[in-house]
Amino acid sequence: MITINMSPIAFTIGAVSVRWYGVMIALGVLMLVLWMLREVRRGAKLSYDTIITVALVSIPSAIIISRLLYVIDRWVYVGDPGPIWGFEGLTIWGAVLGATLGIWIYSKLSRFPFGYFMDLVALPTVLAQALGRVGCTINGCCYGLPTSLPWGIVYTDPESYAPLGVAVHPTQLYEIVFLLIVFGVLFALRKRFQPDGSLFLIYLSVYSLWRLGIDFIRDGTPFLFGLHQAQVIGIVVLLITVPILIWRTRWVKTPRSA
Repeated sequence: MITINMSPIAFTIGAVSVRWYGVMIALGVLMLVLWMLREVRRGAKLSYDTIITVALVSIPSAIIISRLLYVIDRWVYVGDPGPIWGFEGLTIWGAVLGATLGIWIYSKLSRFPFGYFMDLVALPTVLAQALGRVGCTINGCCYGLPTSLPWGIVYTDPESYAPLGVAVHPTQLYEIVFLLIVFGVLFALRKRFQPDGSLFLIYLSVYSLWRLGIDFIRDGTPFLFGLHQAQVIGIVVLLITVPILIWRTRWVKTPRSA
C-alpha cells in the first residue's frame, strides 16, 4: 500500500488555509494562459490581447459553473444555503464546460474564431487537468472505493478529505496517467482534422468515456439512475459530440498551415 501523510494544507494566511488543491489549480490556469501566449508567439492567428481577454472571460465562467455543478450534486445545500458560497467544492466538468461556454459567448459577441481557439487550447487543458489531479491526490478528494490492491492509497493526515487508514483506489493517479496518454495522442493528432474545433471535440468525447468508466470505482453519491453526476454529464456530452464528429469531422493527410 502507498501511504500519504503529507498535509493537504500548503500554507495559511491568518485564519485562511490554502490547500495544495488550490495551488495546483492556480498553477494549471497559469500554465494554460502561458501556453496560449506561447502559441501567439509561434504564429497562431490570435493576439496577446485576445488571449488575456479570453482568460478574463473564461476563468470566472469556469468557476461559476464548476461551483454550480458541485452545489447541484449536493442537494443538502438547498436546505442550508450558507455553504453554497465559497470555493471549497469545484468540479472538473464544470470548469471545462463553464470555460467553454464563456469562450463561445465571447466568440459570438466579437467574431472570435471559436473552433480554431478550442483546438489550440485542448492540449494545455489536458495538462491543467493533470495538475489539478495532483492537487486532488494530496488533498485526499476524488478518491476511489476501498481496495486490497497493492497500489491502494492510505491517507493518514487528519486534514485529508479521504477516510483515514483505509486503502482506496488511487483514482486521481489513474486519471493523471490517462490524461498524459490523451495529451500524447492529441499532440500526435493536432492539425490532422477539419474543420476547426474537431480536436477539442475528440478530447471531450474521450474524457467523457473515461469519466463514465472511472466513476464506477470512485467514491460518490448517485445523481441520476444510480450514476454519478460526472457520468451523467459524460453521457450528455457524448450524445452531443459524437454525432457532430461523425457528421463534420474529416481526416486530412497533411497538417494545415499555422
